[in-house]
Formats: sequence, structure tokens, C-alpha cells
Amino acid sequence: MTAQSFPPTVFQSFEEKADKTNVAPRLAALREAMATAGVDGFLIPRADAHRGESVPLGEARLAYVTGFTGSAGLVLVGNDKAGLFVDSRYTLQAPAQTDTDLVTVFQTDRGGLNDEAKTLVPADGRIAYDPWLHTPGEVRETAKLLEGHATLVSSDNLVDSIWTDRPGAPVSSIEFLGHNRAGQTSADKIAEIQASLAADHADAAVLTLPESICWLFNMRGRDVPNTPFVLGFAIVPQSGEPTLYLDPAKITDEIRQSLSGVAGVESSTDFAAALKVLGGSGKAVLIDPASAPEAVAVSLKDAGAKLIEKRDPVLLPKSRKNAAELAGMHEAHTLDGVALAKFLAWFDDEAPRGKLTEIGIVTALEAFRREDESCVDASFDTISGSGPNGAIVHYRVSDKTDRKLNAGEIMLVDSGAQYLSGTTDITRTLSTGKPSDEQRDRYTRVLKGMIAISMARFPKGTSGAQLDVLARQFLWQDGITYNHGTGHGVGAYLGVHEGPVGISPRATLPLEAGNVVSNEPGYYKTGEYGIRIENLITVVESVKFPGYLEFETLTLAPIDKRLIRKSLLGGAERAWLDDYHQMVWQAIGGKVKGKVRDWLKDATGEL
Repeated sequence: MTAQSFPPTVFQSFEEKADKTNVAPRLAALREAMATAGVDGFLIPRADAHRGESVPLGEARLAYVTGFTGSAGLVLVGNDKAGLFVDSRYTLQAPAQTDTDLVTVFQTDRGGLNDEAKTLVPADGRIAYDPWLHTPGEVRETAKLLEGHATLVSSDNLVDSIWTDRPGAPVSSIEFLGHNRAGQTSADKIAEIQASLAADHADAAVLTLPESICWLFNMRGRDVPNTPFVLGFAIVPQSGEPTLYLDPAKITDEIRQSLSGVAGVESSTDFAAALKVLGGSGKAVLIDPASAPEAVAVSLKDAGAKLIEKRDPVLLPKSRKNAAELAGMHEAHTLDGVALAKFLAWFDDEAPRGKLTEIGIVTALEAFRREDESCVDASFDTISGSGPNGAIVHYRVSDKTDRKLNAGEIMLVDSGAQYLSGTTDITRTLSTGKPSDEQRDRYTRVLKGMIAISMARFPKGTSGAQLDVLARQFLWQDGITYNHGTGHGVGAYLGVHEGPVGISPRATLPLEAGNVVSNEPGYYKTGEYGIRIENLITVVESVKFPGYLEFETLTLAPIDKRLIRKSLLGGAERAWLDDYHQMVWQAIGGKVKGKVRDWLKDATGEL
């Protein structure tokens, strides 16, 4: 079977989304709008009002103006200059997608602007921003950075004023999860959140994150690519029914009936007025300064509310997966393991022929996943990086960049799927020939780090920031590292990147039983190759050591043994790898047949 014999992809397209030729006219039009508004700069974030990693087409303003399609970034457009601020994941992608004659790309460590922003606008300048697209925390940080040089001013969205063919808001169907999938009723979840509001002396909370709203009301949708989100807002009082605000086109009798006795349903066009009413009563209202739009905070405060700025109260309960959610995640990873066994066996058969392309590899992987009807989407665009493209951490293959995988090169495939039972995310680095000594060394050091996290046992109260060094230590020993987190939280049939826990220097919250996180150290040699090995793991109580936590691995797919330098692995590491492969074989071996089963038997054999 060859790549050409697979059906076209449904979950991912390969059109080149970035077009540098659009940057000049769109910057010119925006600057005209800025002049009319009497401002010297305009801020355009990647985010929409819901802060999702995926945004609807009509919310992709950063890409519209600059051509940059990454999942995080911010551009400041001045009268004569423009600066695109991105983190280390996008220092290669951003210059490749935008017109660098007109837009200067700056790397910023923590997101947002840095001091270079002051070079883009005149002293005493006025920088406009849309308060629905920036959080109170972001506005404060930006104002502090620009203090003494420029002033921030709230404004209508100037990009929308020039985007004449802007797509409309998405309208998709809404489904409600049964107890077998949610594991907890909406009423019980709401009661838990309301108890936390009482403890915080908050009369109500305003929710704007779609993952929080979807989890709280046990609903899922298709409003954005890759993530089963319903976009909307919610107000949760300390007592009584919450109110859910949705696009009026989504509100049907069936929706109202499904939420009867749980929540009221109103049009999103009434949300702003509801905030004024809530604030006008002088109540204490909880908002998350890291995710709520500045417009929400201003509306409440101006109406007389007392603001309580705290983390979204849904985030932590949502991150602690219950038994039903974990059972669903296990089921999803078993289904994904079957698809990956078929894909990896196919890849090993085809790669030595030297005819595979990055798009062909994505197409094959999606086809194998779609053999199971419960696979409804990819959890993100597959990163299919051959040779030097593997060194681009968030590489997205397009018709323009598609590259043939040459025999002997390393192939990096980072992918995931949304099954009705759960969300997956896995990276495998694959050999297509004889790797170099350096590649084997780097691969083994990355693997040692991944195993160290997998084997970790730690006392309750330990954060991901404290564990992060375990994954990096073997690379550090050779003076190398990677510039991304070791692990991010993952939702249960929700977002593949989920806060607030993770494994990285910034993940300071304690890990708790039920958390699902990725475990993905890597190494990247620009212009040559990339290595990453990723499993999803869940936090469990230690049976042998009360008061301690451990990790249980969810992902079920062989790790390429051909890239390992065996002399670098210790006995415990070799034992872990053999045990892991035996677990994969036991879970998947009986579900595949013929050549795939034979391949899997060999791939999961002892090192």
C-alpha cells in the first residue's frame, strides 16, 4: 500500500495559509484606519475572546494581517513599523510566513511585547487595542512596559473595519455527554463550583473559556477545528441556576430542554447587558485575569461590581479526571494504538523506498485513524517533519513546503486525535536507515529523559516545575537542551493543550491524581533533524508509598529501538522500555492481524 492509495484528508488541509503578498496592502489599510481613529499603533493578538488555541476563521486577525499562522503571537502595528512578537517555538516559522521587509520578528520569552515595542511607536504615542481580545493581566503588563513612552487606549477592532470579507461566526451542533462519558452530572459540577465561590466570598463567576463551559455543562461542539468546543459565555451565581450565553443561531428547543433544570440559556447578544446588571447590583464577581477579556472586567467594574481576580474556578476540578473520563482516555489510546500500529508498520515498509512525502505520511496516518468511526477529528494539525523540517518544533506541512523523506533521514511525526471517548497526542521519531552516532546519542538522551519522567515517584504537593529537570538532565550533561515545556495538560475529549498543570519551569501548581499530561522531551538541530518522543501519562496514587504519586502511561505505541545507543541506557531504563513494549503488545497485539501483527511483535520485543 502506498501513500497515493489513501483517501484525501478530512481533518487537515495542506493549502498554504500564509501569503506574504497580502501583508503590504493590509498594513496600509490598517494604517489608514489608525489615522482615522487618531492612534499611533494597534495591537493584534492571536487570541479571540475565548482564548482558544484554535480560533474560528473570522477570528484569525493576526494571520489576516501578517500571514503568521502559529497558535500564539502578537503584532504591534505602528505608523511606519510593525513588530511580530513570538516565543521560541515560532522563531523559524514566523519569518518564513510574514513579509520581513515590513514586519520585524522579535522573540519574547513569556509572550506579549518586550522593550522592542517602544521602537515601533513614537514617544507619547497612543496604542489602541480591542478589549475583547486582551485580558486584564495582559493590559496591565503592556501598560507597565510602555509606561513613560506610550499610552494604551481601548478601541473598536480596527482589523474588522478593513476585513471586508471576514467569515461569520461558526454555528455547529451541540451534543451533551451521557454519564458514562462525563462521570459526573452538570448539577454536581455546578454545586462544586458554587461551593468554591462561597469559599472565595464571590457572589458569582463569569466564565469565558470554552473548555470550562463545555466541561461544566457536559457539552461538546464543533465551533473550532481540532477541539470539540462550543463557544459562549456563562455566569455562575453562588446559588441558583447559571446562565449560558450562546450564539442565537445555536439555541434550539432541544438545547433548552437538555439544560432544563441545570442552566438558563440566553443569546450572546445579551451578555454585555447581563454584565451591567450583575455589576449594578454591587456584587462580588470572580473573573480570571489571565483569560477573561478586559471588556468583561471593565463592564463589571464600571457598573459597580467588586472584582475578585482569581483563577477560573473550573480549571482545577476539570484537570482532575474522574474514573469515567480516565476510562474513556484509556479506550481512546487503545483505539489510537491500533491505528498507530498499522501506520508504523506501513511506514517501515514504505520509507526505505524513498518515495514518501510529508503530506503522504499525514494522509496515511489520518486514514488509519479514521478506520474507527469514533475518531471525529485530529486534536491538532499533524507535525510531519522529515530531515531538517523535524527541527521546526511546530512545523505545519503545506503544498508549498511538502518535502520527500529521503532514505536514511530521521522522520518526526507528532499527531493526535479526538475520539468520542478521549483525546490523544503522541510523537514518534522514526529511523529510515542507518542513523549517525550523533543522532543515536541525542535520541537516547531524549529517551532517557522521557523514561525518567515516566518512572518518577514524588510526594503529593510536587509541581511539574520540580519534575521538569528530570527530563532535561541527560541533555544538560552534554551541554544541550530544548526550548519548550516537557509536558502540557490534556483534556478528556476536550483541548489537547489544557491548563493549569503541566511539566515545565512555569508549571508551578502541584500535580494531582487524575491529571493527564504529556511527556515529550526533545532535541532539535536546526537545518538537519529533530527528535521528540512523547507519551501521555496520568497521575495516580502510589500503592506502595502512601502520600506519594506516580505516573501511569496511557499511550500505546512502540518506540523506535533502532535509534537507541544501548550502552547509554541503564538497567532500570532498559527494564522500563521492555515492560512498556510488553504492555503495548498485550493491549494491541490481539487487535491487529497479518503483517501488522508480525511487525508489532518485532517492534515490541526486548531491547
